[in-house]
Amino acid sequence: MGFVSRADLRVRNAARSARIAAIKADLVARLGLTEADAVSVNEIACAEACCPDRETLVLVMREGEPTRAYRIARPLETVMADDLAGVQAEDARSGFTLEDSSGSARHPPKA
Repeated sequence: MGFVSRADLRVRNAARSARIAAIKADLVARLGLTEADAVSVNEIACAEACCPDRETLVLVMREGEPTRAYRIARPLETVMADDLAGVQAEDARSGFTLEDSSGSARHPPKA
């Protein structure tokens, strides 16, 4: 591995931050999140034999609801629209609906 300057690291970090921001914006739209909700996108190391060395972890935090975690079995820089559609489908199966009577994204009321 060659020498990596601080300037190189700043460029890499800027590109990584832009990629994370783009993924977050896509997920906010796909999942119908509001300003009261949050989404976190991180790349983590995976030590399990069944997954790649690095995978992307998405946390969806809706106001008043438990945090939901979704794994994408690929590094952050290789996440594709199909992967985000998979997160959207998995989130839909978890019981969230895109609209309630007020038109905002909410979880069905607790029984």
